[in-house]
Formats: sequence, structure tokens, C-alpha cells
Amino acid sequence: MNTSIPTSASTTAARMILRVVIGFLFAAHGWQKYTQFTIDGTIAAFGQMGVPAAGLVAPVMATLELVGGIAIVLGLFTRVFAGLLALGMVGALFMVHAPAGIFVEDGGFELVAALGAGALALALLGAGRLSVDRLIADIRASRANRTEMSNA
Repeated sequence: MNTSIPTSASTTAARMILRVVIGFLFAAHGWQKYTQFTIDGTIAAFGQMGVPAAGLVAPVMATLELVGGIAIVLGLFTRVFAGLLALGMVGALFMVHAPAGIFVEDGGFELVAALGAGALALALLGAGRLSVDRLIADIRASRANRTEMSNA
């Protein structure tokens, strides 16, 4: 049995896979709220589900899911968007889905829990090496090094 610590390459790949899948699913759900359900329909559905301030929460969540999902796929502000989406899924779990049980076909929480757990993992881990976040960090570090060297 191999119990070795994951390699840098496998960790990079795992983060990227998690980011792309979770980000895509969030973006798809946000897109669905805008195009298939419409924002007015989403507001009505949230209201029927008992979500407080549905007129505000529905468009905010639709936008967060769409924009945040795309950002997560790219690895842009990953921890921020993933943290916000994880909080949104906690709200959805307790306000809407928990009373219906586990299974999604009964209105249950399995999808919300999986998306929330994936988002929380990304909020804790960050985007990884193959991301815009890393590119930004590398550019900042390079600029800081050049400034430091020119001041020396």
C-alpha cells in the first residue's frame, strides 16, 4: 500500500480538476437562473421556497454563481468566490433543502452539499499553480524583486 504524500504535480492536477468541475457547475446554475428560469422566475421560486428577501437574494445568487463559477474555472480570486459560494450553499441547505432529506429528486440537499463542500475545499486550498491567481502572485513577486534590486 502506497501512503506517500501526493506529488506537486498530482496536487496541481487535483486542484485544477476540482476548480474546473465545481466552477463549471456553479456557472451553469447561474446561467440557468438567468436564461432558463429568468431572474423574475428565480425570484418567484426563491419566494415560494421561503428564502427571505428573495427579490434581492435571487439575483445576487444568480450573479454570484455565474460570475463566481467562471472566476473559479479561471482560478481568479478563487478563495473569495469559493468562500462566498460555500456560504450560499450553507444558506440553501438550511433554508430550503435540509427538510426534504438527502436526495435531489425529492428536493434534498445532496447537490447543494457537494457543491458547498467543493467550494469550501477551494476556499481553503486556493487555486493552485495553474491559475490566474498564481499568475498575479508571480507578477507581483517579480515586481517586488525588481523594486528591491533597484533600491539596493
